[in-house]
Amino acid sequence: MKLRTALFGAAASIAATGAWAEAHEGERGRDGQLNIIYWQAPSTLNPFLSGGTKEVESASLIIEPLVRFNPQGEMVAWLAEDIPTVENGGVAEDLTSITWTLKEGVQWSDGTPLTSEDVIFTWEYCTHPEGGCAQSSYFDGVSDVVAVDDRTIRVEFSSPKPFPYTAFVGSESPIIQKAQFQECLGARAPECTDANFGPIGTGPFMVTDFRPNDVVTFEANPNFREEGKPAFASVNFKGGGDALAAARSVLETGEFDYAWNLQLAPEVLDQLAAAGNGQIVTAFATSVERLHLNQTDPDASLGEGRATMDHPHPFLTDPRVGQALSMAIDRQLIVDVGYGAAGQVTCNVLPAPEAYASTANDACKTQDMEGAKALLEEAGWVDSDGDGVREKDGERLSVLYQTSTNAVRQDTQAIIKQLWEELGVEVELRNIDASVFFGGDPGSPDTFQKFFADIEMYTNNFAGVDPEAYMANWRCSEIPSPETQWQGSNIQRFCSEEYDALVTQMSETAGLEERAELAKQMNDMLMQSYSIVPLVHRGNPSAHANSLGGIEMNDWDAEIWNIKDWYRQDG
Repeated sequence: MKLRTALFGAAASIAATGAWAEAHEGERGRDGQLNIIYWQAPSTLNPFLSGGTKEVESASLIIEPLVRFNPQGEMVAWLAEDIPTVENGGVAEDLTSITWTLKEGVQWSDGTPLTSEDVIFTWEYCTHPEGGCAQSSYFDGVSDVVAVDDRTIRVEFSSPKPFPYTAFVGSESPIIQKAQFQECLGARAPECTDANFGPIGTGPFMVTDFRPNDVVTFEANPNFREEGKPAFASVNFKGGGDALAAARSVLETGEFDYAWNLQLAPEVLDQLAAAGNGQIVTAFATSVERLHLNQTDPDASLGEGRATMDHPHPFLTDPRVGQALSMAIDRQLIVDVGYGAAGQVTCNVLPAPEAYASTANDACKTQDMEGAKALLEEAGWVDSDGDGVREKDGERLSVLYQTSTNAVRQDTQAIIKQLWEELGVEVELRNIDASVFFGGDPGSPDTFQKFFADIEMYTNNFAGVDPEAYMANWRCSEIPSPETQWQGSNIQRFCSEEYDALVTQMSETAGLEERAELAKQMNDMLMQSYSIVPLVHRGNPSAHANSLGGIEMNDWDAEIWNIKDWYRQDG
């Protein structure tokens, strides 16, 4: 099959690590404390209970997958001994199973061995019918996970799986310890606070203290499998504040060594970097700043039925309304004001890799205000009383538009509000502290998963280079609801049997060109539903002190994917 040579061979490339090894000669913990600031603070250290990047990233210091992706999008064996392929016998000829072998001697931080039973349990945990797992799409098509022996696991698929590197691959699908989580299955998962706040892991660090939405303290894992690593004895992982304060803490004051996700105006970053204390690093992959248009009604008067599929949105389910909102937006202005070289206009939720990028929606790159007005008129939305707001059948075209608290996002909100008001839409803006907005607390009304607003804006992406699991995020079964503790990746509540059929078809299609066409079809179906309105293909800028070495900026996996290789150098 075309895929075997075009994808299996290339994906199995392993990055060279000689330079890192040389830089790491010495005792574990020799470089003292590492100070990291993620101004969006994690609310849990269990990435299966939150779709937020901050939770996935912070947990990546502790719990690990079988395989990671390097900055070039190549797979790197991590807990696995090697990358299974058809050629080496690890992937079945009929593509119905993949067999993984764990590295020998890997221990959890409590000194017990990592075994096949932990891998099997992770699958059972995330696919439990009574639970809500934020990363369940990684296990699509998995019919069973079988222990061949203590170190060998066979993942079996219900039908041929052309790209079998999803389950247990990448930062969003790590292995958790069975002994710690075995009483936390299904509906009990969110109740296991001790485990969720302090998972036992195989990674370079372990948790010593966790204060949700504030700070995590880590210390080096004494049982980590690589001698002399990590170089740092402890990590102070601070949350809170904003992107500007985070950038200053690295580039001006030197209080921190690394600052994540510096979504700031380009001239601000340039000014801060001019101090000479650190540098900005940026990676492009699949991150898209987008608007989600709620397909359900968020009206508080609906009580427990609020933002559920029982109550469709009164007007955002009409794609003509979403299309008009999209046509009115000047995306290039948003890029110029908020992103500079770290942003590009996009009309797709799947902008990369290039083979998967559609050109069918490129009309959005040019603003068309008059066309947007005409489309709303055609759909029956008119300003009959002269107050500047269109209405139809007694319903005002009025939206609550929310996002996280961030200067660039508030600038984007202001631009879009002005344009939509010119279109005849009443707009109320709301911004929520990022630690709350991106948190996984099922009791909070302010999370992006609950989506108690009409429109919300944020960035998301996917780990790795194959979009199968990512595009499966918009299946009907991925819609957050009270029954799933509001977990699920289909945030805007888009539901289409035709789309679900394409997801299934992609999981059964081997040819790389055919898979690319299916991915484009799914992207186009989402775009033309106007339940998602893409804005900017984002690079992710972060900053590190000149004294910090070993960093390999990565947007295909956890950004800090190789923190085990970081070290202190002369600044």
